[in-house]
Amino acid sequence: MSTRTCLAMVQTGPGKLEPRDLPVPEVGDDDALLRVEACGICGSDHEQFAGVLPAPFPVIPGHEPLGIVEAIGDAAAARWGVDVGDRIAVETMLGCRACARCLQGDYHLCRSRRIYSYIPLSEPPGLWGAYAEYLYVAPNAVVHKVDPTLPPELAVMFNPLGAGFRWAVEIPETKPGDTLVILGPGQRGLCSVLAAREAGAGTIIVTGLSADARKLALARDFGADFTIDVEREDPKRRIRELTDGVGADVVVEVSAYATAPVAGALDYVAAGGTVVLAGVKGMKPIPDFVSDKVVLKEIRVLGAMGVTWSAYASAVRLIESGRTPIAKMHTHDFGLREAERAIRTLAREIPGEESIHSCLLPGRE
Repeated sequence: MSTRTCLAMVQTGPGKLEPRDLPVPEVGDDDALLRVEACGICGSDHEQFAGVLPAPFPVIPGHEPLGIVEAIGDAAAARWGVDVGDRIAVETMLGCRACARCLQGDYHLCRSRRIYSYIPLSEPPGLWGAYAEYLYVAPNAVVHKVDPTLPPELAVMFNPLGAGFRWAVEIPETKPGDTLVILGPGQRGLCSVLAAREAGAGTIIVTGLSADARKLALARDFGADFTIDVEREDPKRRIRELTDGVGADVVVEVSAYATAPVAGALDYVAAGGTVVLAGVKGMKPIPDFVSDKVVLKEIRVLGAMGVTWSAYASAVRLIESGRTPIAKMHTHDFGLREAERAIRTLAREIPGEESIHSCLLPGRE
């Protein structure tokens, strides 16, 4: 280990983040070191911070890393096709690369998978989260080369947009002309709009609350045909009207914590359609979930855990193309030491502040 240190924000318990100076590791033949340019902040950051998602404290949060390769081993450079000075996006999941799931390409379902930001500080070399100036890129990491001319706060959106491609396109096998209903206008809901529009969806409908007025307007900018404020309109009746009584081919549920949209999705989807469940609910049961509707309408109900290589690759390509207004989604930049404020802003815990997409920029320190 070198004697050089870097700043990292370490979570020591629920609601507790503190700055620490940590050693910067040397790399071997098969791994790399990333100088973090940006780390995206999403709803699961707040869940980890609050203790809803258990983490092995102390730990460095941050699972949406973008940065510059600072050092890399020869074997790693050959395997990933990148070198010192290249900008890369690092995927969240670390599969074992040897089990049946990994060999089939489903490394996000690997039984022994690790997840950046959920690996304890005590496990060498410690820099397992992107709330830091540097991130350790393990031999089993998956990386994507990214255009270095893009602003980092734009390039780091590879993560939510990757989720949009996987959850709204790949998992439900969305086809040109399909009707989609997207429940929840947060980062991943908005990115689902972009991905579905790129895939040629026919009609896109997005639902949200009255407090989401700004996000619903942005959904329309991103290509949604209709938006529904569920506190002002009956979503079941309105979706029936907009689909001539048929329902949607695909319903993507990406709301945070709320359980009602899960039960409602069974009413919104067409017979033979697909419901994708991607919004986590803190392990709460779903009231009024009527399984007979699944049977009688032959609905496919599919879970979405993480994002795959192909979805991230689609996201990177679309961002690099400049064809979308995704930059409108970015609202806040924060320095590393402002990590707690960034999390609380996203969670609407800071009066007068509303964040849609925000990120940490370690270079601001």
